[in-house]
Amino acid sequence: MTTRGARAAGGGVRGDLFDPHCPTRQLLDRIGTKWTSMAVKALADAAPDEVRFAELRRRMPGVSQKMLSVTLRSLTRDGLVSRRVEPAVPPQVFYRLTGLGLSLEAALAGLRTWAEEHMAEIDRANEAADQEADEGRTASPGSARSAPRT
Repeated sequence: MTTRGARAAGGGVRGDLFDPHCPTRQLLDRIGTKWTSMAVKALADAAPDEVRFAELRRRMPGVSQKMLSVTLRSLTRDGLVSRRVEPAVPPQVFYRLTGLGLSLEAALAGLRTWAEEHMAEIDRANEAADQEADEGRTASPGSARSAPRT
């Protein structure tokens, strides 16, 4: 596990991903959520322009105001997003990716590409696992028979 001092010094010390207290693991927990991935993508699509909170929410179907607020607060705290408040009534809040955030977008784009390339294979594996589970339930005495999946 790395220490806060070792990280601050930029010593390149690696953590232990399997340790729940590892800073690397904690960062991956934060950036590995669907809302973080969507927010970074939406902001990257707008870069170098800023995006207002309401517009960002429109670009992210299904996100609640609270979840978007929590996500943006975390991204801002981590230095991935900059936040600017325009004094108005009500205040207008704008967001944009920092250079560090843009570098995260590059990594997330690779993950999205991988997901798109392999989604059909993953779907087939899920269907096979579901079918196997259904067959296992019907073979067990006293289990309720499930309708087959199509």
